[in-house]
Amino acid sequence: MEVFAEELITKLDAQDQGKSERGRRATDRGAYSRFQRAVSDAELTRFVKADYQAERFRYSVDEQAIARAEIFDGKLVLVTNVADLAASEIVTRYKNLADIERGFRVLKSDLEIAPVFHRLPDRIRAHALICFLALVLYRVMRMRLKASGSSASPKTALELLGRIQKHRATIGERAYTGISKTTAEQLELFEAMSLPKP
Repeated sequence: MEVFAEELITKLDAQDQGKSERGRRATDRGAYSRFQRAVSDAELTRFVKADYQAERFRYSVDEQAIARAEIFDGKLVLVTNVADLAASEIVTRYKNLADIERGFRVLKSDLEIAPVFHRLPDRIRAHALICFLALVLYRVMRMRLKASGSSASPKTALELLGRIQKHRATIGERAYTGISKTTAEQLELFEAMSLPKP
């Protein structure tokens, strides 16, 4: 940021001495605007301040703000307005929140459950129950795959197992059913999740 500011100052000083470059003429107001945009884009507004009251382009660095920020550098700070919780409880609740958000991502991406807008209370509860059960099954799959040492993720397992099809053909009065041929990889997944093979 300091280099950028010095370039702006050098250009303005050169113009004041009669040396102009190609392009539009620089102004102090324009330099302030460009500098402030660069500071904002770099998310440094807490530390670097442009002096808008000065006649010539000028800025300052807030060393105290930098010192305060260095105290928290590399640390995750959780702030809450609930005074009666212990620090360990706050951390646990934060981790649970992250777990819930991860669950919503799984529902949307891996399980492809789209949001449905219900009006009736029974339908809202039914939809919530279906989403909850899908997430529980997904987590059970993940735990079983991990416990068996399988490298497959639940998403991969669902994709592979989703290729198994059940066929039913009716010829006259007789009905015949069958399952598509399972691959060795699919059979390993059934075994890893302690499920009966089809």
